Amino acid sequence: MNKKRITRFAKLTLTAIAALTFAGYAEARNHPKIIVTRPADLPELARKRGQAMLLHATGDGRTHLYIEQNDGARLAVFDVTDPGHVTVEGSAQVDAPGAFDFVSSLGDYAELVRFRNGQGEAVLDLHKVKTPTLNKIQGLDFQGSTERLGGDGLIVADANDPNYQVVDLSNPVAPNPVAEVKHVLEKITNDETGTTFLLAVDGLYVIRRPAVEEEYEIHQQQMSDPG
Repeated sequence: MNKKRITRFAKLTLTAIAALTFAGYAEARNHPKIIVTRPADLPELARKRGQAMLLHATGDGRTHLYIEQNDGARLAVFDVTDPGHVTVEGSAQVDAPGAFDFVSSLGDYAELVRFRNGQGEAVLDLHKVKTPTLNKIQGLDFQGSTERLGGDGLIVADANDPNYQVVDLSNPVAPNPVAEVKHVLEKITNDETGTTFLLAVDGLYVIRRPAVEEEYEIHQQQMSDPG
């Protein structure tokens, strides 16, 4: 191959590379990295005003979006597994005294919610995806901050006094207030055993989580047994 043919081949190669690069840029322009879908392009139920949202993944690989509407009276349910094809699963009427916020997950099929009007907390049961139900925590007298005890329970603090209520979540659908501790001076938690200690004016309260204790004991045995 002589010098002229080599030069001509090189020019053809550079031209081909430039063409491919230009095609790549054109393709990138035709496939934007950000896509915004507006309410007008979604189902009609998605165009209604809402107060709060919850994203919930189910065991079958699907993802649902719940939108609280009508000041807590209705939950709109959407299947958002494919973001490019959002569909309506339905809407459920829930027995709520007013608008609420989703606070935290209580396992795979329940969510803790807190009412905005100071009427306490409730548990949203998601076992039936299309027809969730709201269960108010009966016997919960305090209104204030809420601290999770893993998936086992809650500590609800009184907004006005250093008082606590302990709620058992063994059955998330029916939360059970099990203890009331008044005039708490200090609170300490041992994360390894899941134990919370409350020092009150009348003495020490110990809040235990047996499942965490058992996991800790097994871990300690495995660490002490080199075999």
